[in-house]
Amino acid sequence: MTGQPTVEQLAAFHPTSARDYAALRTAQPGYRDWLDHVRAAAACTRPIRLAGDLFTVHGTGEGSAQVVAQTGTEHMPDGTIYKACGNRRASVCPACARTYQRDAYQILRTMLVGGKGVTPAVAGHPSVFATFTAPSFGTVHTRHVQRHTCTNRKRCACRPDPCHARRAGSTPGLCPHGNPAVCWARHEPADPLLGKPLCLDCYDHDHHVVWNVFSGELWRRTSIAATRHLVTLCRRRGIPFHVVHSEAGKPRHIPPVRLCYGKAAEYQARGAVHFHALIRLDGVDPFDPKAAVPPPDGLTAADLHDAITAAVRQAAFTSPEHPDRPGGWPISWGEQLDIRPITLSGHGEITDGMVAGYLAKYATKSTEVTGHRSTRLFADTIDLYADPDGDHNARLIDACWRLGRPTHIPQTLATRPRPARPGRPAWQPWTCPDCDTRTRLAVCPTCTEACQPEVDTKPVNHRQPNPYARLRRAAHMLGFGGHFLTKARHHRVTFTLLRNNRIIHRRTETAGPAQPIRTAEHLTEETTLIVGVLTFAGVGWHNTGDAMLANTSAAMARARREAAREELAHEVGASRTLGVAA
Repeated sequence: MTGQPTVEQLAAFHPTSARDYAALRTAQPGYRDWLDHVRAAAACTRPIRLAGDLFTVHGTGEGSAQVVAQTGTEHMPDGTIYKACGNRRASVCPACARTYQRDAYQILRTMLVGGKGVTPAVAGHPSVFATFTAPSFGTVHTRHVQRHTCTNRKRCACRPDPCHARRAGSTPGLCPHGNPAVCWARHEPADPLLGKPLCLDCYDHDHHVVWNVFSGELWRRTSIAATRHLVTLCRRRGIPFHVVHSEAGKPRHIPPVRLCYGKAAEYQARGAVHFHALIRLDGVDPFDPKAAVPPPDGLTAADLHDAITAAVRQAAFTSPEHPDRPGGWPISWGEQLDIRPITLSGHGEITDGMVAGYLAKYATKSTEVTGHRSTRLFADTIDLYADPDGDHNARLIDACWRLGRPTHIPQTLATRPRPARPGRPAWQPWTCPDCDTRTRLAVCPTCTEACQPEVDTKPVNHRQPNPYARLRRAAHMLGFGGHFLTKARHHRVTFTLLRNNRIIHRRTETAGPAQPIRTAEHLTEETTLIVGVLTFAGVGWHNTGDAMLANTSAAMARARREAAREELAHEVGASRTLGVAA
């Protein structure tokens, strides 16, 4: 067979590999149209497919609208519209995670240098980079280098200290369970033993997962305590408060200082989360809550350092009672607290670009460093990962599922006794209170399998919900159910703002600068809108050949953009050099 094969010829070979599917796609006459159709999600690993109708609506500006055209997705390539999944995890979709990482970088960098609606004056505000760690739940294998001589910590080859060496006679060499309590090994950075307990029975897995689930509450209390410390400091130094009068004429005193932060969560090798936070000291504008104004005179980065240190010592509490531990578990920060000032000159130990890039990088990671990776776990899949006698991760997942059980239901549906029927035979039918099924069995045949997962994961008494029920929902995350990147609410730049700007840019690029962008909010103007009525049709590409062609096209487009960006940066740098020389 010579020349370009036809679709019929390729179909006769029953393609089974990605190369065959790609050849079949490229041989079709509408290949270019298909490539342009999937461009928005070409780099995505598992795009979302949508099906439905697109309506072209013409609005007169007087409150009335008329449908002038209707197009169904069945007339489009593949009969669907492709949309990028938008997943933040680099292990799931690297392309979407890269977009998320760049948006996170922009959000965090505007906290330090301004831009995108934030005044550049924030560059003069005191700011620090703080790292908050979890306490110890047991001895684990570590790699500690007392003095680094390397230039790149990612490729560190420095000689570490022994893991957990103890002098002879100071402590016994065995733990209460008979396992070695010492480790003389000098672990390499890629050693799988790092983060694993020396003794699994000595390690407090219950306290570990409880700390993970309440770490968000601990951070909230820490930020409040740090703000209160600064407010008290303002009172001592005589810094005046803002006075705002309500509609009734009553005065209200507003503190003159607050914190603006961006926080990223990172998993340690042992499975506990610790937080990296960019914290900036701001003033308060009583008439514009989102304005970033300079802090009062007299407050410096040293005061911010002292406020965070004092808040870490104060923000400690006890978790709610649990049947396995009536007194609860203590929730507090670990002993390691690192607070470093941020320099904006580009020269220093911690710079603005380093902080923003560091936090944005960890916003796309998950539990990969612990060796565990899974989606959300349910009653039918928990046995694949949880094991009370298994390894470290299996015991953490088992602790999440065990502690997160419904505390008001000690039995499963299958072992519940049948409702009592005084004076009636045991074989007499009864009505299930959940689904109204009539049965003579001891358990309802309809609800036993259908309702058990819901009973295992949802609280029974909604008036008094179980505070530990979140552990089962976050069992695949080892108990941590919070978001990996959070920020202060009054910071103007958000993910929604950046995504909307990106949508407007794409529409302008498609429609051209001569045609203005209109949204559904312009009801008083005469405009034409495209309204989509779409439903979910599936996830992922139809076959591996389509995925290969789409990803290759997206990779080539990225390479062209990177080359153009480098060329533009070279031209700008050359013009500046010529200007200085002239």
